[in-house]
Amino acid sequence: MASRPGILTDWPWKPLGSFKYIILAPWITGSIYSIIVKDAKQWDVFNLAILPLMLWRILHSQLWISLSRYRTAKGTNRIVDKGIEFDQVDRERNWDDQILFNAILFYLGNKYFPGGSHIPIWRTDGVIITMLLHVGPVEFLYYWFHRALHHHYLYSRYHSHHHSSIVTEPITSVTHPFAEHIVYFALFSLPVSTVVFFGTGSIIAIAGYITYIDLMNNMGHCNFELIPNWVFSIFPPLKYIMYTPSFHSLHHTQFRTNYSLFMPIYDYIYGTMDKSSDTLYEISLQRKEETPNVVHLMHLTTPESIYHLRVGFPYLASKPYSSAWYLWLLWPVTLWFMMLTRIYRRTFVVERNRFHQLRLQTWAIPNFREQYHLKWQKESINNMIEEAVLEAEEKGASVLSLGLMNQGKELNRYGEVYVKKHPQLKVKLVDGSSLAVAVLLNSIPKGTTQVLLRGNLTKVAFAVAFSLCQKGIQVTVLREDEYEKLDKSLGTKSEGKLVISKSYSSCKVWLVGDDLTEKEQRKANKGTLFIPFSQFPLKNLRKDCFYHTTPAMQTPKAFENVDSCENWLPRRVMSVWRIAGILHALEGWEEHECGCTISNIDKVWEACLKHGFQPLTVPTQSKS
Repeated sequence: MASRPGILTDWPWKPLGSFKYIILAPWITGSIYSIIVKDAKQWDVFNLAILPLMLWRILHSQLWISLSRYRTAKGTNRIVDKGIEFDQVDRERNWDDQILFNAILFYLGNKYFPGGSHIPIWRTDGVIITMLLHVGPVEFLYYWFHRALHHHYLYSRYHSHHHSSIVTEPITSVTHPFAEHIVYFALFSLPVSTVVFFGTGSIIAIAGYITYIDLMNNMGHCNFELIPNWVFSIFPPLKYIMYTPSFHSLHHTQFRTNYSLFMPIYDYIYGTMDKSSDTLYEISLQRKEETPNVVHLMHLTTPESIYHLRVGFPYLASKPYSSAWYLWLLWPVTLWFMMLTRIYRRTFVVERNRFHQLRLQTWAIPNFREQYHLKWQKESINNMIEEAVLEAEEKGASVLSLGLMNQGKELNRYGEVYVKKHPQLKVKLVDGSSLAVAVLLNSIPKGTTQVLLRGNLTKVAFAVAFSLCQKGIQVTVLREDEYEKLDKSLGTKSEGKLVISKSYSSCKVWLVGDDLTEKEQRKANKGTLFIPFSQFPLKNLRKDCFYHTTPAMQTPKAFENVDSCENWLPRRVMSVWRIAGILHALEGWEEHECGCTISNIDKVWEACLKHGFQPLTVPTQSKS
């Protein structure tokens, strides 16, 4: 929002929220009706092309969003090093409003503007005239209108909304108040309305011109340099008629220079060219891929989780993961992506962060959660994880946290297989179990004397049971096989605090794992606190009970470039399996934490608090 919002700041359909596209229903319905009742020779092709053009613009912008976030995460040719935060994501979430606005005006123009209906598919003269009108009046008028927007009156009421984004993304290009978009449409419609009015317009000219504007807008705000310098070497005058991402990026950091639309010539003519434009361009081109200090390895959970990645849909990624009904409409894309993961068997960078001097990256392995339960997938998954470990080693990372790769003893013995296979590894593998135990112990309400342990017995479960027994807290299990495994592991170390019971109602605090059944959960007493020790959340079935998150902590304010949620966790909350790797690097610990190894719990917990990570509130405390 601008610092002092002026009139026509908000879009007219803002109260409709996610249902705003319903306002196109009358026109879309009319187009479908005309197809049904009219002969093919009577169809208005331009009217029918408006909806596909709108969908193409959405897809085009989304491709730029994903490409920009992927490239800036890797660091290659990145222009501005600063990160993006949640406030920018929220501010830019309605980037499709301008596409909806343009579609409405095209439908109105098709019906009421002279010559707006039954436009031919191609006319050469119309294409040429459109190009000339853009190069002349549009670029010139935009330059002066843009300079006017930087006058303190208009800037504070309108244009400051756009400039709130210092680090730009492709969708930053269309993040303006409604009033600005009215002027932009009037300006960019000059070539289109002119050729249509004089009968030289064509569908290709209109669609091509709109695509050109979107392309240049998205490119100019993508925050990585992609125009090679040989282009300007072959044709030097090109620098006056085509801008680069670094050229426009300077406008967002310096504010009073580089006002031009897509052709810098007017900045040269009127003396507003930033003197560091060429220098920044060369520096950005020479910037290499960033070498991380800490790598966090993750995998996809469900097929729909691709849209919740940072390189997916920005607004979905900025919220805790949940299934959305409209994602079913994208099932062809989802299916195509699933097939692509079968072919592309390598990790890819999905996110970068910075914490003090540490450079952090998150890498994703193209596998889904269900694949980790298939025995015939075990070798393939382990090979990909091993390749990621060796790649992190090659790039000079000091720590690799296994995160969701830590799927249990059966898969890779909590990462131990990689250490044994490569004994000279310099990168330290961290499975995060020690911090998970510390967080779980500190999530149990003070004064608790009895805890029920139920679920798949992982390394964390064994360690938690041991620690609780040592603290004098009784650990109750319901199944005989679980009791035998724990008793065999703990032996006399259980201090007589490990017991087996058939009663579900004896404990008010449950530590639960992946295989807790719904039937068992319904047997819990009213007011029971469920604390997951697994990496995946428990399904919340009971409104009369309390549910803790999976082991996680609040990140410090110094943690940079946080604009997406980690799976199902709230904003700026991070899983302990990810935090553990960061702590390992910050403290300079030299040992691996994998296999059966558990670090000193108190030492890990104190280090976590020392670096600003904060425990989450226990639900029973917040509701009381």
